[in-house]
Amino acid sequence: RDRLVAWRELTADGYLLAANPANSFFYLITGMHGLHILGGLVGLGRTTAGAWNGARPERLRLSVELCAMYWHFLLFVWLAIFALLAGWAATFIEICRQLLT
Repeated sequence: RDRLVAWRELTADGYLLAANPANSFFYLITGMHGLHILGGLVGLGRTTAGAWNGARPERLRLSVELCAMYWHFLLFVWLAIFALLAGWAATFIEICRQLLT
Protein backbone atom coordinates (compact mmCIF):
# COMPACT_ATOMS: atom_id res chain seq x y z
CA ARG A 1 0.00 0.00 0.00
CA ASP A 2 2.71 2.48 0.97
CA ARG A 3 4.58 1.63 -2.23
CA LEU A 4 1.54 2.56 -4.31
CA VAL A 5 1.16 5.84 -2.44
CA ALA A 6 4.84 6.61 -3.05
CA TRP A 7 4.47 5.73 -6.74
CA ARG A 8 1.47 8.08 -7.06
CA GLU A 9 3.36 10.91 -5.39
CA LEU A 10 6.40 10.35 -7.61
CA THR A 11 4.33 10.35 -10.80
CA ALA A 12 2.49 13.47 -9.63
CA ASP A 13 5.90 15.17 -9.18
CA GLY A 14 6.92 14.21 -12.71
CA TYR A 15 9.05 11.13 -11.99
CA LEU A 16 7.41 9.02 -14.66
CA LEU A 17 8.37 5.46 -15.50
CA ALA A 18 9.60 6.28 -19.01
CA ALA A 19 11.21 9.62 -18.11
CA ASN A 20 14.71 8.21 -17.65
CA PRO A 21 16.49 4.92 -16.84
CA ALA A 22 16.86 5.74 -13.14
CA ASN A 23 13.11 6.12 -12.71
CA SER A 24 12.46 2.89 -14.59
CA PHE A 25 15.00 1.05 -12.44
CA PHE A 26 13.42 2.38 -9.23
CA TYR A 27 9.94 1.26 -10.30
CA LEU A 28 11.31 -2.13 -11.40
CA ILE A 29 13.16 -2.80 -8.14
CA THR A 30 10.31 -1.71 -5.89
CA GLY A 31 7.75 -3.57 -8.00
CA MET A 32 9.77 -6.79 -7.94
CA HIS A 33 10.23 -6.43 -4.21
CA GLY A 34 6.47 -6.14 -3.77
CA LEU A 35 5.82 -9.19 -5.96
CA HIS A 36 8.36 -11.26 -4.05
CA ILE A 37 6.84 -10.30 -0.71
CA LEU A 38 3.33 -11.01 -2.01
CA GLY A 39 4.37 -14.41 -3.35
CA GLY A 40 5.99 -15.32 -0.04
CA LEU A 41 2.95 -14.22 1.93
CA VAL A 42 0.65 -16.30 -0.28
CA GLY A 43 2.79 -19.38 0.34
CA LEU A 44 3.01 -18.64 4.04
CA GLY A 45 -0.76 -18.10 4.22
CA ARG A 46 -1.44 -21.42 2.52
CA THR A 47 0.95 -23.17 4.90
CA THR A 48 -0.67 -21.53 7.90
CA ALA A 49 -4.15 -22.43 6.65
CA GLY A 50 -3.03 -26.03 6.18
CA ALA A 51 -1.68 -26.14 9.72
CA TRP A 52 -4.92 -24.76 11.16
CA ASN A 53 -7.07 -27.12 9.08
CA GLY A 54 -5.15 -30.21 10.15
CA ALA A 55 -3.24 -31.04 6.99
CA ARG A 56 -1.33 -34.31 6.90
CA PRO A 57 2.03 -33.95 8.67
CA GLU A 58 3.97 -34.96 5.54
CA ARG A 59 2.25 -32.31 3.45
CA LEU A 60 2.60 -29.69 6.17
CA ARG A 61 6.30 -30.44 6.55
CA LEU A 62 6.81 -30.04 2.80
CA SER A 63 4.97 -26.70 2.85
CA VAL A 64 7.07 -25.42 5.74
CA GLU A 65 10.29 -26.54 4.03
CA LEU A 66 9.28 -24.87 0.76
CA CYS A 67 8.39 -21.63 2.57
CA ALA A 68 11.74 -21.67 4.38
CA MET A 69 13.59 -22.28 1.11
CA TYR A 70 11.68 -19.44 -0.57
CA TRP A 71 12.39 -16.90 2.16
CA HIS A 72 16.06 -17.91 2.42
CA PHE A 73 16.43 -17.66 -1.35
CA LEU A 74 14.88 -14.18 -1.31
CA LEU A 75 17.21 -13.15 1.50
CA PHE A 76 20.17 -14.23 -0.63
CA VAL A 77 18.84 -12.48 -3.75
CA TRP A 78 18.17 -9.18 -2.00
CA LEU A 79 21.50 -9.25 -0.15
CA ALA A 80 23.24 -9.84 -3.47
CA ILE A 81 21.34 -6.95 -5.09
CA PHE A 82 22.14 -4.70 -2.14
CA ALA A 83 25.83 -5.63 -2.32
CA LEU A 84 25.89 -4.99 -6.05
CA LEU A 85 24.18 -1.61 -5.74
CA ALA A 86 26.37 -0.59 -2.79
CA GLY A 87 29.54 -1.40 -4.73
CA TRP A 88 30.41 -4.39 -2.56
CA ALA A 89 30.07 -7.04 -5.28
CA ALA A 90 33.71 -8.18 -5.12
CA THR A 91 33.62 -8.45 -1.33
CA PHE A 92 30.29 -10.29 -1.45
CA ILE A 93 31.60 -12.79 -4.01
CA GLU A 94 34.68 -13.44 -1.89
CA ILE A 95 32.53 -14.08 1.20
CA CYS A 96 30.39 -16.53 -0.81
CA ARG A 97 33.49 -18.34 -2.05
CA GLN A 98 34.79 -18.70 1.51
CA LEU A 99 31.45 -20.03 2.70
CA LEU A 100 31.26 -22.59 -0.12
CA THR A 101 34.78 -23.98 0.42
